[in-house]
Amino acid sequence: MSIVPANPKPSTQRTPDSNGFFGNYGGIFVPPDLEAPLKEIQAAYEILSRSHDFIEELRRIRKHFQGRPTPTYHAARLSKKLGSSQIYLKREDLNHTGAHKLNHCMGEGLLARYMGKKKLIAETGAGQHGVALATAAAYFGLECDIYMGEVDIAKQAPNVARMEILGARVIPATHGLKTLKEAVDSALMAYVQDPVDQIYCIGSVVGPHPFPMLVRDFQHIVGIEAREQILEMTGNLPDIVTACVGGGSNAMGMFAGFLDDPVELHGVEPNGKGSKLGEHSATMTYGKEGIIHGFRCYLLQEENGEPGPVHSIASGLDYPGVGPEHCHLKDTERVKYLTASDDDAVRAFYILSREEGIIPALESAHAVSHAMRLARENPDHPRTILVNLSGRGDKDMDYMIEHYGTGADYQL
Repeated sequence: MSIVPANPKPSTQRTPDSNGFFGNYGGIFVPPDLEAPLKEIQAAYEILSRSHDFIEELRRIRKHFQGRPTPTYHAARLSKKLGSSQIYLKREDLNHTGAHKLNHCMGEGLLARYMGKKKLIAETGAGQHGVALATAAAYFGLECDIYMGEVDIAKQAPNVARMEILGARVIPATHGLKTLKEAVDSALMAYVQDPVDQIYCIGSVVGPHPFPMLVRDFQHIVGIEAREQILEMTGNLPDIVTACVGGGSNAMGMFAGFLDDPVELHGVEPNGKGSKLGEHSATMTYGKEGIIHGFRCYLLQEENGEPGPVHSIASGLDYPGVGPEHCHLKDTERVKYLTASDDDAVRAFYILSREEGIIPALESAHAVSHAMRLARENPDHPRTILVNLSGRGDKDMDYMIEHYGTGADYQL
């Protein structure tokens, strides 16, 4: 959309083709009943994303309601203890509601209002997307239904309460593994039943076209701000930019600001408890091409081709697929995709809390862990590492204290 910096270099495929594909990935694989509603969303977005009034209202919302721009912070104490590399954090945890998710939820809510919709519906895993969409619904005076797996409802009780206080209905997904995939299943089924009065506001750069493009565009503000801020702070671009990857919205928003720069981009997937199917959610590492929830992507699959079971300590990362643009960036080798385990994330969660006074979301802790590993690998070779700290850890506090205590044993 027109808030993207002018004159981008054509080094990567910035928009999907006319069929919604980034290279081999993406597209529209949906029941006939959904084809017309998706075209309606695409047509409205293509008009509104070029509208001065729409863009100005979105900018006003970001500044006066969300509190943007969020700062980029130099984690000096942590950096010093790890060697000569310098770690910087893009503080999306300071965005209103505590994560990057509100960036696209306010955009989706604004789009829904222009389209005359009455209800926002969506899935959520860790609950941050659900909280953000419930916030957007309250702001725009719309109804809101959030579908959430029963396992995640139990694990993320604080966010469930926040959604309900904001006026949303939290509807449990009770089939299958009862986590994020099943929540997406339930939300899509509900959307098919009434695509006229409600709009599906997907929570990541996944799903059928135009959702991967639309969410990426609304999240691009993260990369735009971070690039400007790191240049102002250091006079140079970072050597490495990293972010966690589940569906991939926070990473895609961050990476979009640096795709044309001589900067390494690292996406960090959850390797969970091991390399066997069902022990992790590392789709780019272990997956192969398949179709899920209306689009083609790398996918963790059973032998029969059905989406496989997944695991991550971070509820927002336990998805068997991944955004199609990420898949394209992997194939073109523009982005390197690596992993961090549950144990790595737990360790980073406590160390960042104690060293910098910042309690990260378990999702974000995967990227923090990777940055710490990079710094330690070459203690005498200084590099600038920029991490997208995609969310705060308030939602994870009860779970972490129950299972790991206050973290006194986790030291550098």
